[in-house]
Parts: sequence; C-alpha cells; structure tokens
Amino acid sequence: MPASFDSTEHPHRRFNALSGEWVLVSPHRSKRPWQGQQEETEQDQRPAYDPTCYLCPGNVRVGGEVNPKYTDTFVFNNDFGALTADVPTGGINEGGLLRAEAESGVCRVICFSPRHDLTLPQMETFAIRKVVDLWVEEFTTLGARPDINYVQIFENKGPMMGCSNPHPHGQIWAQRTVPGEPAKETVQQLAYFQEHGRTLLSDYLKIELEKKERVVIENEHFVVLVPFWAVWPFETIVIARRPVQDVTQLTSDERDALADILRRLTIRYDNLFSISFPYSAGLHQRPTDGQEHPEWHLHMHFYPPLLRSATVRKFMVGYEMLGDPQRDITPEFSAGRLREQSEVHYKAAQ
Repeated sequence: MPASFDSTEHPHRRFNALSGEWVLVSPHRSKRPWQGQQEETEQDQRPAYDPTCYLCPGNVRVGGEVNPKYTDTFVFNNDFGALTADVPTGGINEGGLLRAEAESGVCRVICFSPRHDLTLPQMETFAIRKVVDLWVEEFTTLGARPDINYVQIFENKGPMMGCSNPHPHGQIWAQRTVPGEPAKETVQQLAYFQEHGRTLLSDYLKIELEKKERVVIENEHFVVLVPFWAVWPFETIVIARRPVQDVTQLTSDERDALADILRRLTIRYDNLFSISFPYSAGLHQRPTDGQEHPEWHLHMHFYPPLLRSATVRKFMVGYEMLGDPQRDITPEFSAGRLREQSEVHYKAAQ
C-alpha cells in the first residue's frame, strides 16, 4: 500500500462540477505501449478556391442554391438539416416507457471565410472577430423566436470528427427543447448559484487562476484551461472572466478578446503535433426560454480526440460506454504540453 495518494501516479475519480458526472483518471496507464489503431494523417494542402466545394463563394450547393460571392462570412440554412421548423405537434407515450415527442428547430451553416484553404488558426484575429459577430447576430435572431429555447453554436474540424467538407465552417442547431449537455449544466449552475449567489464558473476560475496548474493561456477577458475534470486528452474550456450569460452581452473589447483567444488556442493545437488539429468545439450559454438565467456563465468547450500523436486517438469504448469516461494522461500534463507550444503557427514558421 503506497504511503500517500498521488494524483499523478494513482487511479482516481474526478467530479465534473458542470455536469454532475465523474471521470476515471488512470495516469499509470500512460506508460503502456500502444498497439492499437493508428490513424492516417490528413494531407492539408487545399487551394484557396475549390470549384467542387459547395461552400465556396459563387458555387452551387447540393440543394441547388447558389452561394453569393461572399468576401468574409456567410450563413445559410443547412440544405439537409437535422431539424426542421414545420414539424406537426404530437408524440408517443405507451406506459411511460415508449416515449417520443415531436422536435422542431432550424440548422444553420456558417462559413468562416471565403478561403477554402484556411482554418481558424490560420485566419487573422480581425477575421475571427467577424465570426464572433455573426454568432452574436444568429443567437439574437434565433433566440428571439418563440419556438426556440436553445441555440447551440459549434464546429466540427477535420474528417476524424466527421467533418465532410474542409472549407472553414461551423454550424448552429436551434431547437424547441434544451439539449442534454446544456440541460445538465443548467441544473448544476443553478444549484450552485442558489447556494452561493455567484456563478459556479466564477468561483472555479478563481481557483484555477490561483493554482495555474491547468491554465493554458489568458487575456484581459478570457481564460483557456484544461478543466480539472477533462475527459478528452487535450480538452480545454474557454471561460469569460466576466459572468455574462451569452454572447450578446459581450462588449466590443470582449468580442475582440474572444477572437484573440480562439486564434491563440487553435494555433497551439495545430502546433502540438504539427497538423491541422481535429476537434469538436462549441459555445455553451443560457437557454433562450424567456428566463433570465443569472446562474449561467458563458464558456466554450473544445474536445479534440488525439492522444499521443497525430496518428493515435482516444476512443470512447468498453468501460467508457458502460461505466464512466476514463483518461490516462492527467489534465495537468495536457495543460503543460499546450502551454509550451508556440503561438506562431507551424506552417508560418516553416
């Protein structure tokens, strides 16, 4: 029996204060040899304009619509959205066990740039600021609709994360109900706010800034850190220093700061393994159900799948599907790896 517990060596569970769930951390397993699946690295050599891309300016989309010759950002309704607005009400309920209910909403696509060959870390900060401004516009418009109670803004980057088109773009799914993940965060944040009179993430951020173990980068208005309860190997969370509930409450300076922090973070991701780093990322903010939600604190999650290199990824299988999420390398180790990365993109440095 070891003399004392060491979180860098011994298996342990960590509590996710935002979701109310647990993650198993097994740091001793990071020393084991890898004989699992190896991914092929993406060959990221694309033209600035691709005549076959349905997101490039002036091209015809799959549904037959023609894109305008846009020069910065462009947003449109997804031609094959998972949600539609014209869904009749109704559902199924058999004994409380077979339950289904109609779900309505809208799916939007946001092109970050007319350039087919760019990603967020390769864009200038002023161009990313235009993306942030478009997020604000879309959240305002969609969130004002009486049939929309949650607006989920997100990006899937790279084929490893199921992205079928490499053109720099994100998505917005706005729907009648609050999805599972933000719903769990609402419960946890509300309980904390009712008990303490402060947002959960305000107090959590204070602890992290004192410890500095998991902080990756920061600027005047935002902090990026690997959360104490991170599941994915190089998972990060972007937290607003000021406890605003959604992007519409950000000042112009704060919007600039968000653009700055996103560029700096994604450059570090790309530099980690010298590839265009895959991830799923998304903003979490208050529901748009007509309530004020003072408990909500704006933040953004980044979930990248890569584990040890550009070719070794983490899979959620076995125990993680049947028990709890599990990780090998500690969040503190991951934060250190990200902190040591340059903020000059590896391609620009070549």
